[in-house]
Amino acid sequence: MALNRKNALFAGSDAGGQHWPVLASLVETCKLNAVEPQAYLADVLTRLVNHHPNSRVDELLP
Repeated sequence: MALNRKNALFAGSDAGGQHWPVLASLVETCKLNAVEPQAYLADVLTRLVNHHPNSRVDELLP
């Protein structure tokens, strides 16, 4: 399944081009599981900043 074709051309840098597919696949996984991507990412990033334990990483999956 093609996630996108042209948006990735404007990643800005080599590192951005490498991170883009990870983010795009995460967003598509959220959509397939009926999870709102922006709310999910905001929740996960907040938990990571607040030192979510590594032993409970499965709680962060969509």
